[in-house]
Amino acid sequence: MAFSSPMKKSAWLLFGCIVATTSTSNAQVKGEEGTPMIPGTPYRVHDGSRPQPPQVQSAGALTTPAPGDAKVLFDGKSLDAWTVGGKEATWKVENGTLIASPGDLQTKDTFGAVQVHIEWRIPAGRQVNGQAGGNSGIFLMGLYEVQILESHTNKTYPDGQAGALYGQKPPLVNASTPQGEWQSYDIAFEPPVYKDGKVVTPAKATVIHNGVVVQHGEEYFGTSTYRNLASYPENHPTDGPIRLQFHGDPIEFRNIWVRPLGERDKAPAP
Repeated sequence: MAFSSPMKKSAWLLFGCIVATTSTSNAQVKGEEGTPMIPGTPYRVHDGSRPQPPQVQSAGALTTPAPGDAKVLFDGKSLDAWTVGGKEATWKVENGTLIASPGDLQTKDTFGAVQVHIEWRIPAGRQVNGQAGGNSGIFLMGLYEVQILESHTNKTYPDGQAGALYGQKPPLVNASTPQGEWQSYDIAFEPPVYKDGKVVTPAKATVIHNGVVVQHGEEYFGTSTYRNLASYPENHPTDGPIRLQFHGDPIEFRNIWVRPLGERDKAPAP
């Protein structure tokens, strides 16, 4: 289904935007060698032989305004909510678009359980190959990554493609739009619950990519890492920043906001 006008796509499309399904080859792609096995699966971390998620056509980015209780992190102008290495945020802003630049961007505020909306795109015409050329990520609490990557035609190991819980769980489907088009993530994240120094409830994430559910309350095996099996630290913070990764590529962002998930049956603060 194609949109013939630049009309704003709303959350009403959320459950009706998958309009076509096509098969995706499971031919092996370049992965990482010698990595550990992922528990409960026959696959290694960053395994190139893991089946590619089926590709679906989506409506593209959902441009959702920030709710009344949200904190706007990027409105097309200000970087006041961010820092790079504890110093002034230095990522470029051009024509209302935030462009990834040297140094990871990190929020000044910290968060626990949150809903996050972010829109991103890989610049059109940029050469991309596997993990190179179109790579970034959003880290919840600065620790738990949802991968950002050109994945419409670019093949890579499935636990490293767009919408993956990086190095752990591929997306259920590949909802990526063509390179150069805007895409959106809507993420609901819950931190792990510890008791007596042990994890009793793992961190969880639901990820909606361009209106398509690609992670449904999935548990993280631990904090995100490269090539290694994720695990939880003995001591874990109660909250942390949202971090946008600079992977050497000028990934573009817009319309970023976050809101605490809150607690049911709890009276609002006076």
